[in-house]
Amino acid sequence: MKVSTRVEYGLIALTDIVIHSGMGQSVSGPEISARQHISQKYLEQILLLLRQAGFITAQKGLRGGYALSRPPENISMSDVLNALDGNILADLDDGGQDGDLRTVIKRCFWSRINSSLNKYTDSLTLGEFAEGCRSCFSDTWDMYVI
Repeated sequence: MKVSTRVEYGLIALTDIVIHSGMGQSVSGPEISARQHISQKYLEQILLLLRQAGFITAQKGLRGGYALSRPPENISMSDVLNALDGNILADLDDGGQDGDLRTVIKRCFWSRINSSLNKYTDSLTLGEFAEGCRSCFSDTWDMYVI
């Protein structure tokens, strides 16, 4: 499956915010950009999209940055994916004649995969996703809290 860089970087940015915004602190765009090796200019466009979708809030000033607008356990991954790319979880159009092999394959194969993906992303929260990412890298990440 191929996803756009907007979706990939959006997931990276949200996960970075979840991981690095302990105790209600905000995370700055330049910090995310440096940690994740994402162009700051492109990241700002994605963060704006995530803010408009209501997932994050922006704070201006010396200690400004981005924070989640609600707990990560209250954000479904399907909502995030739909906000970043409305087509990624969209239902497939049968658009063919009954008995046409192309239509049968869409119904019997691709529609089932799409349905499974929808069920999975509906049941997975951003909190669970971020925790899974954190645990995958627990051996290689050294997080120091001062």
